[in-house]
Amino acid sequence: MLAQIHWNPDPVIFQVLGFGLRWYSLFWMIGLAAALVVAGRVFKARGLSENDFNRLFVYCVVGIFVGARLGHCLFYDWAYFSQHLAEIILPVRFLPDGGWKFIGYAGLASHGGTLGLIIALVLYCRKTKMHFLDVADIIALATPLTAGCIRIANLMNSEIIGLPSDMPWAFVFERVDMHPRHPAQLYEALAYFCIGLLMWYLYRTQKEHLHRGFFFGLCLTTIFVFRFFIEFIKENQESFEDGMMLNMGQWLSIPFVAIGIYFMIQGYKKEKK
Repeated sequence: MLAQIHWNPDPVIFQVLGFGLRWYSLFWMIGLAAALVVAGRVFKARGLSENDFNRLFVYCVVGIFVGARLGHCLFYDWAYFSQHLAEIILPVRFLPDGGWKFIGYAGLASHGGTLGLIIALVLYCRKTKMHFLDVADIIALATPLTAGCIRIANLMNSEIIGLPSDMPWAFVFERVDMHPRHPAQLYEALAYFCIGLLMWYLYRTQKEHLHRGFFFGLCLTTIFVFRFFIEFIKENQESFEDGMMLNMGQWLSIPFVAIGIYFMIQGYKKEKK
């Protein structure tokens, strides 16, 4: 039996001249680098140009980041950011005495990042005249790896924590309180890595038998179905969610699941015809 794990890593790896490299930023970079390798491999196998891939990567990074930032500000903390609009864009917190403090982009929402990515792919396909679902399938193969790394980043930040638990592997997030809790970030990370392995296996063995848009639909469906149910053992991120039947993460997951199922079924029907 495992003992309960006391968890309190310093979120900053090192600092130079007042600016530090955070574990959060590092795992975001690792996640994007992993996506770059996977998507680049598929792109090359399909005989597509390196220039088109480099442009796609820029579109994706910008779309994910802008969408994730706006998603957090609009869906989770609009009461604050509606009064501090500049802080949506700037990585600082303006202080009451007129000064400011660099805090980085502390709030990023996965649902907003997903929506931002989809919009970026639409714009990319309009620019390059490529079929949206061809590009979306490629990105879908890489997305679970990035999602898993982001949840490891949340774990290093002791954020998005689980409910209290008496399980032997429970984490005591000392920066929050001294209650043993579900390491919900770790559950999500492991689930997303497993989804990524499953999708890669299907791509390697069954891609000739799967319709266009299948991987895009599978990615949305599996990730957000898991996200919906994992929310039941997570603390709400904002106090306004406490009186809701479902929390914000669950409500935002439902349309993505519906979209994913649609593309999986729609493509199957077209193949059948």
